[in-house]
Amino acid sequence: MLGAAVSVMVALGTAGIQVTQAATLPESSGSATSTASSTTSTSKATTAAATTTTPTVATIETDARYSVAALDLTTGESVSSGTGAFDTASIVKVDILAALLYQAEQDGRTLTTSEKALATAMIEHSDNTAATTLFNEVGGKSGLEAVNKVFGLTGTVIGSDGNWGLTQTTAGDQIRLLRIALGDRTVLTTSSKAYVAALMSNVEADQNFGVSAAADDSEDTALKVGYLQRSQTGLWDVTSIGRIESGGHTYLVAVLSGSNASFASGVQLVDDAAQAAVAALS
Repeated sequence: MLGAAVSVMVALGTAGIQVTQAATLPESSGSATSTASSTTSTSKATTAAATTTTPTVATIETDARYSVAALDLTTGESVSSGTGAFDTASIVKVDILAALLYQAEQDGRTLTTSEKALATAMIEHSDNTAATTLFNEVGGKSGLEAVNKVFGLTGTVIGSDGNWGLTQTTAGDQIRLLRIALGDRTVLTTSSKAYVAALMSNVEADQNFGVSAAADDSEDTALKVGYLQRSQTGLWDVTSIGRIESGGHTYLVAVLSGSNASFASGVQLVDDAAQAAVAALS
């Protein structure tokens, strides 16, 4: 973890939040017949063991930092590559929505008309004002931290002073969140998960990249992306999380990246990383 403070500015419109903020960056014996049978069985077992390998993600040549994780919900197999924490930028909006739904369920109620309108703006259009309103509604930093403790997000640190876009997270934590918001964990009700999926399946076209690159149909995905530019270096953080279908399997995928030379190169990196992770599980 680097100890130096740097100035961070989120840019490129609605997928981030406009701030200038000092932040710390992480970075058997027997007859002849039975003996033959035993030998054959052992040989088969040895062969099976020799051909069983752990999936690995192909390395991507880049000067940027990145981390990717994927879970095959069809088989239960998972894979990851890269470590460390990264800025979430706007993917934290999924966390905010999941927290809002969780709190509403605990209160025995459904979302209000106003909350639904804000949630739609926050996820589908990546509206930052809507995100701030809902972030405050769930209790701000302390409220979201409390829900994330229930969610098991041990590697996520919420941004201070209302700067939710500067939240730090890991690829593993984002897979845990996706399992709750879109996947096989039962923290949220089936109807709440369907609601999250509906919003994440209707994001604006210019924010459909990253995990969708690994899908059979890039338009048939549930995803959220984020991006921000650091004011001191001009380098970009680009992130993408979501659920996709590929080859008859359902995958949860999270890609985080930092220190990209440009927004475009960051998009290409998260595209490539998502494809590499899903290919490793295919």
